[in-house]
Amino acid sequence: MTVEGVELGRRLFYDKRLSANNTIACGSCHQQRHGFADIRAFSLGFDGTPTRRNAMSLTNLLWVRHFFWDGRASSLEAQAITPMTDPHEMGQSPDHAAGKLRAVPGYAALFAAAFGSDSVTGERIVKALAQFERTLISDHSRYDRYIRGEYRLTSSEQQGLTLFFTNNDPVRGIRGAGCGNCHSGPKVFSETYHNNGLDSLPTDPGRLGVTGMEYDRGRFRVVTLRNIALTAPYMHDGRFRNLAEVLDHYSEHILPGPTLSPSLRDSLNRPIELHLTSVEKGNLLAFLNMLTDSVFITDPRYADPFAIKTKTVE
Repeated sequence: MTVEGVELGRRLFYDKRLSANNTIACGSCHQQRHGFADIRAFSLGFDGTPTRRNAMSLTNLLWVRHFFWDGRASSLEAQAITPMTDPHEMGQSPDHAAGKLRAVPGYAALFAAAFGSDSVTGERIVKALAQFERTLISDHSRYDRYIRGEYRLTSSEQQGLTLFFTNNDPVRGIRGAGCGNCHSGPKVFSETYHNNGLDSLPTDPGRLGVTGMEYDRGRFRVVTLRNIALTAPYMHDGRFRNLAEVLDHYSEHILPGPTLSPSLRDSLNRPIELHLTSVEKGNLLAFLNMLTDSVFITDPRYADPFAIKTKTVE
């Protein structure tokens, strides 16, 4: 990790020459203002073909060990290669992209500053992209300020936080949503995979496609909830248009299935039914909105260096 390597990675992240027909960049599907996610359920590749799954947010990847919804990539470098070489995403190899960049004035100097020589290679492109992505750290939300003792929760936010991290226990009369079982800790994610009851018979094999284990059918990686209010639509297939629909799913619409996550089953092995009230859902939304980091989504260090800023003539 170097300042020069990160800056080169930022430039490459937004350079459309990394795609076969120079029409899309990494930043086309991972947009800063949307928490480095996409507003489409399925992003469009260079040839207009939709991707198979929803584009994941790139927030706080420094602490992630496995990437993609099924965890098939074990490093950011391995992750970067996948969309670049996919025939319907960016559609060309890193080496081919390097050949194009060698003809672009200024890139040789940027590679020299980052790597010690002006050799523009596919391997270096991938390494620079990974360096930039490791700097995409969100830590200026109201939730962060609360953790640091710099922000006092509203009543709704406090009740939402309590619901989020409390397990529902009808026998003891305890109300909770149990979200923290999967979205745990200050980073509100965990390096685990779950079938969250979207379908009784999942059409997407999920983690099964990586491990070959039937237990993993329909299981997907737990995503971070950082900037979650900005990253709609939700789930691996983008089926939920807003957070209200997500809460409705976990409240009343979890479907049974042989690989349903144990944390979503009740004592009789049935899908849990929380039956959250409208007030409880509103409080949970208040807490989830605390995770929005306006500094992160406007930070010039992460912004598109190719964007033209026009000045208003008065």
